[in-house]
Amino acid sequence: MINSVRQTVLSILNKNNYGYVSPSDFNLFAKQAQLDIFEDYFYQYNYQINKENARQSGTGYADIKKGYEEVIDTFGVINPLIQTVPGTPGSNTWNMPSDYYLINKILYRDGARQNEVERVHQNKITLLNQSLLTAPSALYPAYTQTGSVVTAFPSTINNAGDLTCQYIRFPKDPVWTYINLSGGEPVFDQTAADYQDFELPQDDEPTLIMKILQFSGMSIREIQAVQFGQQQEALEDQQER
Repeated sequence: MINSVRQTVLSILNKNNYGYVSPSDFNLFAKQAQLDIFEDYFYQYNYQINKENARQSGTGYADIKKGYEEVIDTFGVINPLIQTVPGTPGSNTWNMPSDYYLINKILYRDGARQNEVERVHQNKITLLNQSLLTAPSALYPAYTQTGSVVTAFPSTINNAGDLTCQYIRFPKDPVWTYINLSGGEPVFDQTAADYQDFELPQDDEPTLIMKILQFSGMSIREIQAVQFGQQQEALEDQQER
């Protein structure tokens, strides 16, 4: 899909002699456009939930919320957490993977059983630990989060492989790779080691094109290209709603 998106963007720009977008610039714009659309999934999902609660949504093929759920689920990952000090027994702090966006759940393996670890805010964990009734245990573990570091309770959760995380990851950065031709245009090469296509559904291609067109217009200081991209994106958004 990435080559189709690039060719369409260049075709729109060249048709009106707006200018040219280099492969490196295109890759930067493509990354930002994909992130914008990815984060918008969650806002749109929340919007569809509100419509469903207000009995304004459809069912079956008209169930838009289900479509967003399926798209978001494609970014779901299950990975073991790595201790902040690997190989050091007694450490109950763990690093989240660098590509995580949203935690679904954290699981603690207690023998043959897996228990879900409850997230607790920092301002409550001290009181919980001081109470005999509410203190986290192996059966009812808890964790706090500071940035990308997770602290598990009780502190006996401190062995490699104890925690597994189910999370939503960021999409991989798209990379349009090419072969340089002497005196000619760069030619798309998807066999390159660093090639990466968009990870979004095919029906997001028009939105990607319009977003990248807006970034391109800003780069070449052509307001008409920006306005065209904004108008088409607004039309797409209106149709989705």
